[in-house]
Amino acid sequence: MSRDSLFLLGFVALFAVVNVALIGTGRLAADWAGFGTILAAGLTLALYSFLYRDNPLFKLAEHLYVGVVAAYELTQVWYQNILADVINPLFRGGDEGPRWVVLIPTALGLMLFTRLIHKGVWLSRLSFAFIVGLGAGLAIPRRISSFVLQQIEPSLRPLWTDSIGWGTLDTVVILVGVVSVLVYFSFSLEHTGAVGRVSTVGIWFLMVSFGASFGYTVMARLSLLIGRVTFLMEDWLTLNPPLF
Repeated sequence: MSRDSLFLLGFVALFAVVNVALIGTGRLAADWAGFGTILAAGLTLALYSFLYRDNPLFKLAEHLYVGVVAAYELTQVWYQNILADVINPLFRGGDEGPRWVVLIPTALGLMLFTRLIHKGVWLSRLSFAFIVGLGAGLAIPRRISSFVLQQIEPSLRPLWTDSIGWGTLDTVVILVGVVSVLVYFSFSLEHTGAVGRVSTVGIWFLMVSFGASFGYTVMARLSLLIGRVTFLMEDWLTLNPPLF
């Protein structure tokens, strides 16, 4: 028997023994709520088993997760989009009658399925062009407003005001960061001498920015990890340790 098989059998046996002990001691209820807790704990541990290596338990949990998400998304699309936006306006229009204008987006949506037909692929391109064009037209102004204009605004503030304080320091730091980063990305200039020193300051600003973004992403992932560990310790094992 291979090492992976022994790991799989040992994991399942240990998980079963722990659950039997929890139910036998009354720390876990022998009902559907308790069964749901056991199932959730088992799937969580199966996903964590990937830290050891890829194994059948991880594949089972992964496929189950993808299947449940796909089924849930399908039901949401049916009730929130197809039924609410297509079927009801066409066949349950009430006193106003059917809303025939709904047929236009419905036809564009159905044309996307022509990707499955070799000779009808060109029809799906019409829908994709409409989706991309409309999405770009709606997204570009928001992106410019939220990312470009709001980033430019701090660099246009006056450096010196009547009351010099932390706000003035922030404005100076922003100005130095903007100028140094622009100099760093000015590849038409040779980065030597004064230009090289300014571009080095720009590199420091970029590294701090990238590091802060990376740290924020890591902390967001750690919050998910803490939530799952808390579930395993408190809801499944009912240990309630003062960890988090």
